[in-house]
Amino acid sequence: MLWFQGNSMQLAKHSFQLLLRNLSASKTALPVLTLFTKDPCPLCDEAKEVLEPYKNRFILQEVDITLPENSAWYDRYKFDIPVFHLNGQFLMMHRVDVSKLEKQLQKLEQQGAGG
Repeated sequence: MLWFQGNSMQLAKHSFQLLLRNLSASKTALPVLTLFTKDPCPLCDEAKEVLEPYKNRFILQEVDITLPENSAWYDRYKFDIPVFHLNGQFLMMHRVDVSKLEKQLQKLEQQGAGG
């Protein structure tokens, strides 16, 4: 019985978190953080780990610059990945600058909240 209650509690907690996320997403659309990457890319893997605590504040979109349809991005960023754009605007490259990311996310969140 306790095992079932524990799972029910986890399920309820997870459902509540999803509800909160959906409610906040319905008020404002999440910004899109685009990661320009290729495989393999150890710095990109490291960057994704650094971004983990922020993942509920943006949608992560990965662009593989080695694909033929992304040749323009390859020409531009082949020596600089990882490169990040936030809502289509260049944000940072090589490593995640947490303070810059936080500042830009707060700015977008304030705009989305009407402030």
